[in-house]
Amino acid sequence: MSKPHLAVIVPAYNEEDRIAPTLARLHEYFVAQKYTWKVVVVSDGSRDKTCEIVRAFASGHPGFELIDSQPNHGKGFVVRKGMMETEAEWLLFSDADLAAPIEEVEKLFIAVEKGPPIAIGSRPLKESRLEVRQPWYRELAGRTFNLVVQTLAVKGIKDTQCGFKLFREDVAKDVFPRCKLDGYGFDFEALLIARDLGYEIAEIPIRWAHQEGSKVSMVRDGLRMICELFKLRLAGKRNRLKPRS
Repeated sequence: MSKPHLAVIVPAYNEEDRIAPTLARLHEYFVAQKYTWKVVVVSDGSRDKTCEIVRAFASGHPGFELIDSQPNHGKGFVVRKGMMETEAEWLLFSDADLAAPIEEVEKLFIAVEKGPPIAIGSRPLKESRLEVRQPWYRELAGRTFNLVVQTLAVKGIKDTQCGFKLFREDVAKDVFPRCKLDGYGFDFEALLIARDLGYEIAEIPIRWAHQEGSKVSMVRDGLRMICELFKLRLAGKRNRLKPRS
């Protein structure tokens, strides 16, 4: 069989409370589309019933797959694994909470039709519609962090951390084998490496709604990501582009 037009990579860690409605919504949306598709849930060493729920759903719904990655390594690890092991003309990774509704992928497709091989959802753009905003302190921390990222790494990109990014397959296979961060810093690392390789990135306004239950700690993970950002910057382009050993 030929590869699907789109594959959606969904990283999941202990998502038993919301993975079932997420899968149902993805199925509802994609069965109505004219293009071919698949959904790949990559469990990051989940210790709850996430894998059991995904397997049960996939058994009755063609087009859904599970990669049970063990043990827990981090979101960056499983997104990279999904991107590298899945074949499709286009690869989207989307957070399991669907904070960016899946239909927003059509906006990314419109963007890549104009030439860029990467399109990413962006919350701060004035055309974006934030239907449910984050608590003010998380939003402030996010905007501050993005300013640091713009200054040190990916200039001009207002939102590196939104979990809704579309890559053309050949570009994904070029970028992600070079990524080395297993944690939440993988977003800006992938975009920085894409820029190093000369790929154009389209930043697209989207609808987005904050979902409770984030596993990101502003203090612990924020400090770690800033340290990782400095290390990436100091490593230099040549070292960033070396494949992960």
